[in-house]
Amino acid sequence: MLLLAAATQGLWWHSLGGGTTALLVSALYLVLALADWAMLAWLPRRGRSFGPPIPPLLALSLARWGLDAGTGLLMLNGRPADRLLLLAFALNALTSSLVLYATWIEPFRLGVTHLTLSTTRLPAGARLRLVQLSDVHMERTTRRDQEVLRRVRDLAPDLILLTGDFLNLSYVGEPTAMAHFRAWAGQLEARYSVYAVQGTPPVDPDHLMEELFDGLSVRLLRNEYVTLSVGDGGQVIIVGVGAGMTLDEDRARFQRTFAALPARGHDGFRLLLYHLPDLLPEAVAAGVDLYLAGHTHGGQIRLPLFGAFVTSSSYWKRYETGLYRQGRTTLYVSRGLGMEGMAAPRARFLCPPEIVCIDLEGVAA
Repeated sequence: MLLLAAATQGLWWHSLGGGTTALLVSALYLVLALADWAMLAWLPRRGRSFGPPIPPLLALSLARWGLDAGTGLLMLNGRPADRLLLLAFALNALTSSLVLYATWIEPFRLGVTHLTLSTTRLPAGARLRLVQLSDVHMERTTRRDQEVLRRVRDLAPDLILLTGDFLNLSYVGEPTAMAHFRAWAGQLEARYSVYAVQGTPPVDPDHLMEELFDGLSVRLLRNEYVTLSVGDGGQVIIVGVGAGMTLDEDRARFQRTFAALPARGHDGFRLLLYHLPDLLPEAVAAGVDLYLAGHTHGGQIRLPLFGAFVTSSSYWKRYETGLYRQGRTTLYVSRGLGMEGMAAPRARFLCPPEIVCIDLEGVAA
């Protein structure tokens, strides 16, 4: 930070031919860099998120340096120094506001997305409420996680469906994080049951899944299906496919799992749980009615008018977040609850965390 501050001062000094303005700009840079550090370092102390402050701080420092250096370069083209100084102040103030909002406020703006889907695959008049929770990315239990439990209880779900990525990448295998997740997941209750599928292997490694769910009233579906009786003779077939290292591997898992469905199950409502949205072509071909996925986080940090620029999907933005329909298949891609780990900033922008509530209604054919 000191080197960047010195570089900023040198650029403005050269552009102005000396003067106190260059000192003022470099001092502003240092003050805001220290404020950034305090804002990021205070997050775990307040129980908001638990990532390392240094990587996002370095990224912010470089961004601020780019703003200050850019305005300094404009003076070389004869732009007035006083206006450029005001511009530098304004851009830095805007940056501080956006970072504060994205790290302290939006990650806790939990919402519930309500959808109603009609289907002839259930008896007319039958109703089933599904609640999807995706990408928990547990580090430690936060106010958001407690709010999720309260909201889910208020929704009175018939089924709760967890679509992968249970721990944060920074905390995979960490005993405290696992204990916090187990305590949280153990409080989930639904009329029929709670089902889960494995997320991406780096986040949900095979060797931890049994330990993570052992003794909980959550059934982990590992390339298998269950059949529920709903209404007067109706059936819901829940197919859970775990995410592997490659999409080709997962396509093969999907095909094997669906090939095992009994002939009588072909008339039931088919519900697919798979962490990524990338199996939609296969789901459509297999006659899946509803496909629930997550993984993309909706981009987590979205740009106005453009949306996500990172989705971690093979299809990039095609299925980045929300509702999609193709053939008879409805896909919903959840924005998820948590945030990425390792050095990634624990931040959300224009992409708040989401509980998905879907009411299935049986109608006459």
